[in-house]
Amino acid sequence: MRLLMTPKDAYHWLTEHSLETAYLQSMGRLLGWDQRTHIPAKGHPHRHNQFAMLAKWIHVRGTDPRVGEALARVEASDLIADPMAVAAVNVREWRRDYDRAVKIPQDLAVALAKATAEGETVWERTRPASDWETFKPFLAAVVALKREEARALGYAAEPYDALLDDFEPGETAAALAPLLGELRLSLLRVLAGVQGSGRRPRGEVVRRLFPVDAQDRLARLAAQAVGYDFAAGRLDPTAHPFMEGIGPGDARITTRFDEHYFCQAFFGVLHETGHALYEQGLPESHWGAPRGDTVSLGIHESQSRLWENLVGRSLGFWRFFYAKAQETFAVLQDVPMEVFHFAVNEVKPSLIRTEADEVTYNLHILLRFELERALMNGGLEVPDLPGAFNDKMSAYLGLTPPGPGQGVMQDVHWSAGLFGYFPTYTLGNLYAAQFYARAEAELGSLEEGFARGDFASLLIWLRDRIHSQGRRLWARPLVREVTGEELTPRHLVRYLQRKFGALYDFPADG
Repeated sequence: MRLLMTPKDAYHWLTEHSLETAYLQSMGRLLGWDQRTHIPAKGHPHRHNQFAMLAKWIHVRGTDPRVGEALARVEASDLIADPMAVAAVNVREWRRDYDRAVKIPQDLAVALAKATAEGETVWERTRPASDWETFKPFLAAVVALKREEARALGYAAEPYDALLDDFEPGETAAALAPLLGELRLSLLRVLAGVQGSGRRPRGEVVRRLFPVDAQDRLARLAAQAVGYDFAAGRLDPTAHPFMEGIGPGDARITTRFDEHYFCQAFFGVLHETGHALYEQGLPESHWGAPRGDTVSLGIHESQSRLWENLVGRSLGFWRFFYAKAQETFAVLQDVPMEVFHFAVNEVKPSLIRTEADEVTYNLHILLRFELERALMNGGLEVPDLPGAFNDKMSAYLGLTPPGPGQGVMQDVHWSAGLFGYFPTYTLGNLYAAQFYARAEAELGSLEEGFARGDFASLLIWLRDRIHSQGRRLWARPLVREVTGEELTPRHLVRYLQRKFGALYDFPADG
């Protein structure tokens, strides 16, 4: 009977099937948000089993032979004659997802879901005490399963590509490596300019006493000011900040507070707000299908990094917002706005990636990219990871972590099986700078608008050019369409040279 379906009927069936699967995935995201924010300590084992069952159901739906039959029926019709039409975009992406899913055995999908849930739980418990020996076997289990996944998916050049492609479709390690290498040289030149300068910010002004409840209030004001809809989201504390897009009307953000450090929570909230603005700007009428989904992790990161750094750390932003900060914190009453702005833009190599400045942040990413690439390709094993991590930190940032908690264990990503995720942060920085430059070319000086409290002009531009597009284009073609040029480090490097050259008084050309 299925063979008698018309292409139109087949497309309708695929749409309903995709929507139902999306509801299951949404339930999984809700369970994941709860696990990282509110779950009772004794609830983790049951939650791991819930994740495993959901993974089984989703895998069964994703590999259903009827999906392949329906896709073939539609692909042979004129419903996809226009490659940019909604139906064609959905079918193209459903085909990609189906072809990947059928390569993963069900038992592997279930094992991965359970191992990563367990790994994340153990990471959260062992990281504060730097307990690498307890964490190590759980990470080793995840690494073994991810290597198995890469083999199952297949690859043209190296195993790492199979995993990277899940986060950044069409990207490869070989294409990324020279891009990151070129960026690294430029970053080191900017860093040399900073370190050779006689100017230094008063870093202590952001390390005074900032009560957590007041930080929370100010962060909420900032998120709301740039466009976050709290009626369609919420803010909660967590061990490792994240944003979770549950579905239409529900994009949740989290942060981590330190009452003796202003920047961690405030800019963490702006970062996650950028992610949430993307989710809140997706076309709701297409939810549950690729045309209503996000493009890639790199494009997602471009939105978070743009709002955190290009907006939130700009002088224009603080010309508008600093009075609110001074009203909130008495300890800032004696601090001029320009002094505070310099302090939140201090460049100083640090141990913790999430606290890194704009210049050194991508060096953190580069070393993680190289390590996880070696892990997946078999050139590095889990027992050797702490030493390799410390060696890279020393070579790239001149620092040696005092223990695994501030070194190899500081990020949740590997315990959660997110190999291939890290380079999307740097791709996000590259995309963000290129998008921002184009927006400013079309809209005029954005910082002048920020100083007036106008963040809506930029958000509307992003909604039109990026958020509303769903998965119509992959990342690099989207960048080309929006900016009129191929992806290049030039815009990010120019932005960093000009900004930090002005702050630290060194020539903007490096």
